[in-house]
Amino acid sequence: MPVCRGKTFKYEKASILSYAAVVGKAESDGPYGGEFDEVLEDNKDSAETWEQAEALLQSKALKHAMGKAELKPEDMDLLVAGDLLNQCTGSSYGLKDYYIPFLGIYGACSTFAEGLLLAGAMVNGGYVGNAAAVTSSHFSSAERQFRFPLNYGGVRTPTAQWTATAAGAAIVVPESKPPYIRAATVGKIQDMGITDLNNMGAAMAGAAYDTISRHFTHMGTHPESYDLIITGDLGQVGSDILSDLFRRDGVSIDKYHKDCGLMLYDREKQDVHAGGSGCGCSASMMCGHFLKRIECGDLKRVLFCATGALMSPTMVQQGGSIPGICHAVEITAK
Repeated sequence: MPVCRGKTFKYEKASILSYAAVVGKAESDGPYGGEFDEVLEDNKDSAETWEQAEALLQSKALKHAMGKAELKPEDMDLLVAGDLLNQCTGSSYGLKDYYIPFLGIYGACSTFAEGLLLAGAMVNGGYVGNAAAVTSSHFSSAERQFRFPLNYGGVRTPTAQWTATAAGAAIVVPESKPPYIRAATVGKIQDMGITDLNNMGAAMAGAAYDTISRHFTHMGTHPESYDLIITGDLGQVGSDILSDLFRRDGVSIDKYHKDCGLMLYDREKQDVHAGGSGCGCSASMMCGHFLKRIECGDLKRVLFCATGALMSPTMVQQGGSIPGICHAVEITAK
């Protein structure tokens, strides 16, 4: 059974059996475009709407992950999935035809870490024999819901981030091979007082600092204990703030910190402003790039800290701020 230390859980039997990532054209044009399992020919992928296209992203990612593990839908015990859209549209519509027991979750852009945390707990506790963590995001569906319709033609600010058109899926089993889920820290909601929908990095930075700090304390570790500390999608603004917050404590994470939002795109050639964002941003980077490096032993110990801006357009229009969340999952090769 997992051991709870404050809000950090230690796992004895949680292994990532297989994983897969599916992305759009802009994401495939980035530095890691050759590492994804499938690239959509266009961002609608023959669907009639953006939301339907996002649902297809999740369906394809899970199909690839199950195929690698030689699993059929009837072999699966549990899906833990979510996305950015109202009622978790991408997940519920994308995964409904698999007919697998389903837990829908919402953690904004932190959803993939939350999914791994919960899937690992269910498997490690012996409640299920396997569980898949699945998530997605789509630039056009997210813009329509959270900001303005694309045909509005709104000007993006320098702090704005580009929502990734991408999905990731990982299947967790009790014990198999690396990567292993060794520990996880549940995030606490942090409110930095940010009210700008185009400044999510600043809204999430405080939550990342809080969760990473607590994980260090509970595990007795420090930045040097890890090969990498990977944040979900703080982008340039949020990453700078996170670095400053740790620097105030006399701690430097710069040597070990990588942000998926700064890695997914080529910011010199692609107009993504402060970087990438969205549930699919960190999910695709983890399932397309990082988990491979852990599996082969290139990375021995990684702290994956996906961040989420828990923003409600209605609340922001009423003058409210944007709370942030961050969940941390420690993944190892041994």
